[in-house]
Amino acid sequence: MWRSAVCIGLLSAVLTGCQTTHDELLAKGYPPAFADGFAEGCSSGRQAAGVITGEYKKDVPRYLRDSTYAQGWDDGFRQCQAMRESQDREKYQERHWDQRERDWQHEKDVDAARAYRSQ
Repeated sequence: MWRSAVCIGLLSAVLTGCQTTHDELLAKGYPPAFADGFAEGCSSGRQAAGVITGEYKKDVPRYLRDSTYAQGWDDGFRQCQAMRESQDREKYQERHWDQRERDWQHEKDVDAARAYRSQ
């Protein structure tokens, strides 16, 4: 009995983990046009940041006539491009920076945070 309950729980966890960003946005209540645009913009943003497997996708006629699709595409492009570039920057720093450079970057980040808080 408990084995079947565990199997059902694991199966539902695996299936939930397979949810696409598109499906996740729809489940959170975003309009389908926004989810469509976000998915295509995200793929395009990853490709623009240098991901070999990414594909540039943009339904230009829809982008020009549907502001919800356009907003989703723009948001997806910016977020996924920035995320990929950030990951690349972190990998570069891990491989090439010595401790002195890491300490300098940390101090720079702390000083910037102080400056933003004092505004």
